[in-house]
Amino acid sequence: MASEIVGGIEGGASNSTVVLLNPQGQVVATAKGAGTNHYLIGMEECRTRIAELVNRAKQQAGIALDSPIAALGLSLSGCQLEESNQQLVQGLIEAHPQLARRYAVGSDTDGSIATISNKGGVVCIAGTGSNTLLINPDGQKVQCGGWGYLLGDEGSAWHISWQTVKYCFNDMDKFEAPPHPSGRLWGLVQQFFQIRSQADILDSFYKNFDKSRIALLCKSVAQVAREGDLLARHIFKQAGADLAKGIAAVARQAAQELTEREGGLQVICVGSVWLSWDLLQGGFNAYLQERTDLQRLTLLRLSTEMGVGAALMASDRLHLPVERDYAKNYKVFAAFCRCEST
Repeated sequence: MASEIVGGIEGGASNSTVVLLNPQGQVVATAKGAGTNHYLIGMEECRTRIAELVNRAKQQAGIALDSPIAALGLSLSGCQLEESNQQLVQGLIEAHPQLARRYAVGSDTDGSIATISNKGGVVCIAGTGSNTLLINPDGQKVQCGGWGYLLGDEGSAWHISWQTVKYCFNDMDKFEAPPHPSGRLWGLVQQFFQIRSQADILDSFYKNFDKSRIALLCKSVAQVAREGDLLARHIFKQAGADLAKGIAAVARQAAQELTEREGGLQVICVGSVWLSWDLLQGGFNAYLQERTDLQRLTLLRLSTEMGVGAALMASDRLHLPVERDYAKNYKVFAAFCRCEST
């Protein structure tokens, strides 16, 4: 059985999911674990977490731990560079020789696109961090973002959380007045970080910095926004515009084959921030309408297990047989049409 199984791991900064597929494309096992971005946790810890995830899935599927599966696709945040990808794989082969016979490695965006097509597409990730990637049918890749919290991550949970704190600090410091009162959000920040003063938060942002933990503030900001807080709603509107910017940036180089699909360019939207589409859509649609010449856009949400795309990516790259019905892997949740957006 193991010799026919293709596995896939979809891994971000905070969470990772592994699936094992049989040749019929059926999920025979799945397991979830912590983040697998080697830039954040180190290469050795990343390999350890990958091995633990796969072995848990093997046990669930009744596969002996010393029986390597046919292939493992790794679609991980931080895996943009071929040199470090090969380093990751070589370490897995040396430290965990019974894990898998072959590997295919790509960024977390590669696997998402492979979930719905082997002829390219666009994915926009907005989870703890953010990243947008276009893959044209000829294999050409165009990326916008994905550079981490110091150089980007606009539209992500981290950026929404950071911006919430920054608006409050700028207001209290009299450095710059926010577009709306910050009192409600400052109370939220105090409650989330269990602090009284501005100085109390420094430990969380410096000495004991944890990007994923800080990004969790985003969920509370969304709740306050839905309750009507104007500054929280403004922050999410900005995030919507930022996500639209990333999509528009790569869409300029999309092949005609992609832009002429039914509903226009199809964008796979991955990550928890997209669950707040009701708060994002105003800024998102306004940016596309006012600042771009995009005619049509369809937003898709994956409806299959995370990790399936990574396994299909491995199947395609390594020419291993795995059946698939792409239409079952996604659902349309929104669409943009110039002068008429929903």
